[in-house]
Amino acid sequence: MLPAGSRLRRRADFTATLRGARGRRGNGLVVVHVDTRDDSSDPSGATTSPARSTPAPVRVGFVVSRAVGPAVTRNLVKRRLRHVVARRLPELPAGARVVVRALPASAGASAADLDAAVGRALASRGPR
Repeated sequence: MLPAGSRLRRRADFTATLRGARGRRGNGLVVVHVDTRDDSSDPSGATTSPARSTPAPVRVGFVVSRAVGPAVTRNLVKRRLRHVVARRLPELPAGARVVVRALPASAGASAADLDAAVGRALASRGPR
């Protein structure tokens, strides 16, 4: 499961991540937006000092629209994606924000297919 401190929850966080991402990486099942810019604010919006004692956590959000399918299917896809991304958190730079958007084809994908798709998208996260 994804730790509570590693989740994007507010609309403003999603919007800022999508606008600040260096590009999107899609592969037919998912589109991954990664924003590695260091913003000096914590999830509550309060600013923190630049000399933090602990690195900022990677924060991840998921977008699974109705185009993916009915509620049961969307929730299944979200659970699978949360599990896949939780295992990959150590691979991401500290303080990064990630938005994973599921495409309609992800409804019929297995957990292994989603894992491979997210892995490919994150591996190609270099600047474009």
